[in-house]
Amino acid sequence: MNITRRQLVITFGLMMGLFLAALEGTVVSTAMPTIVAQLGGLEVYSWVFSIYMLSSTTTIPIFGRLSDLYGRKPIYFLGVALFLAGSALSGQAQNMTQLILFRALQGTGAGAVGPVTFTIIGDIFSLEQRARMQGFFSSVWGVSSVLGPLVGGFLVDNVSWRWVFYLNLPFGLLAVALIALVLREPLQQREPGTVDYLGAALLIASVLSLLYALLQGGQAIPWTDPQILGLLAFSALTLGAFVWVERHATHPLIPLDMFRDRLFAIAVGHEFLAGFALFGVVSYIPLFVQGALGTSATRAGATLTPMSIVWSVGSILAGNLLLRHGPSRLVIAGTTSLLAGASVLALVDEGTNQLIVAAALAVMGFGMGMILTSYLVSVQNRVPRGRMGVATSSLQFVFQIGGTVGVSVLGAVMASRLSQGLASLPGGEGIDVMSVLDSASEVEIPAAIAGAFRVVLADALHPAFVLAAFVVVGAMGLALLAPRGTLDQLAQPRREEPTPAGLRVPVRTKRGR
Repeated sequence: MNITRRQLVITFGLMMGLFLAALEGTVVSTAMPTIVAQLGGLEVYSWVFSIYMLSSTTTIPIFGRLSDLYGRKPIYFLGVALFLAGSALSGQAQNMTQLILFRALQGTGAGAVGPVTFTIIGDIFSLEQRARMQGFFSSVWGVSSVLGPLVGGFLVDNVSWRWVFYLNLPFGLLAVALIALVLREPLQQREPGTVDYLGAALLIASVLSLLYALLQGGQAIPWTDPQILGLLAFSALTLGAFVWVERHATHPLIPLDMFRDRLFAIAVGHEFLAGFALFGVVSYIPLFVQGALGTSATRAGATLTPMSIVWSVGSILAGNLLLRHGPSRLVIAGTTSLLAGASVLALVDEGTNQLIVAAALAVMGFGMGMILTSYLVSVQNRVPRGRMGVATSSLQFVFQIGGTVGVSVLGAVMASRLSQGLASLPGGEGIDVMSVLDSASEVEIPAAIAGAFRVVLADALHPAFVLAAFVVVGAMGLALLAPRGTLDQLAQPRREEPTPAGLRVPVRTKRGR
């Protein structure tokens, strides 16, 4: 793969910015006990994590569309500027309320960095180069999830928790400088139009209310509480209004006609189901390893490490095989791997060896890496260049939404089963189910029922893991329905492909089935 010096510099800058945005989702975890000790606010502990996810997920499709309208470069700079401002202010926070607000600003910036980065890669590289580069960039998420807690722990122990945020500043500014100096963006690649402000407002309202309900429901607030039911109803109503507005808008935020394309529609549905299963399982594996297998928190965290590493391997492998085999075969292979891992986890109990759990997660991670890279490259190759931003962001958006829904649904299934199991234990009725699910709380299990509790907890997690496996079966059904062919066969009739020097010339390709 021949890459020019200019492409190499742009790649380095983009990868640095993406790594910082991805790292911020995990680096805070090891710093939070120290932060809470200094700032207080244990009751809003979880919101330091949740608000970052809420703001970043909500803004992904909006920034993707803005990059199509106004160009990748200015929207990328806007995203990095918001991210760095949030980082600097978070490092200066004097109380937990301030920290949560500044993390929201940080997450808003991250909502631009992710999709715009992958879109720029789609712009500046040829198809052959793009397939391999997207694999490398997808692996950043896996690497960051491994390094995040380690970096956070080192900074807290040796410097200050505030440097968890300050560390972003020099590297973020360097990434901006590299992109500003080297990236040259032609005006003709932009799609004409204006911002659909009403559509954007309705989408934000729908997603925020849905995510808040899913994050709080079954945890801090019962699912049957009027507040949760009202939020879910409001989310559905605003989503319906959003669809109506988009169908009639001259320049919609998310062009709904893209869903008429079978490849794009299947990719969106598949990534939602894959995110549902993967994040749903991963969120409760530490609880299973600690509570059911009786290991330490450190060993529970280590169980997830192989998945992150092998995820990167799957992404890179898919990038290298995509041109030769096409996306359909790789997606089916990746989904098979995802299903194999989920099926093993559906069979675990309190006597399962921890290595088996780690191996099953690694198999799932490998499959997920193949799936995400295959869909990303094939969809980017399918849509017109002026819609590449919104298409790329849509895939990332539904993947994260699917993950949030999965965590909530599997949590509800587990909580219901756990409540029944605890009621059958002598003294178990005094154990708060919500406290068991809350990672920020310490639950004391009476020694007399500790062994029985592990059995009950494993039994409660079993139907949740089984449900995740069935969801992957649904994803496999979608994968089998996807159009077959090579990337060239699945491309649009006319596309603009960059030359190695970065100049764009029209190229004719065949339409796929």
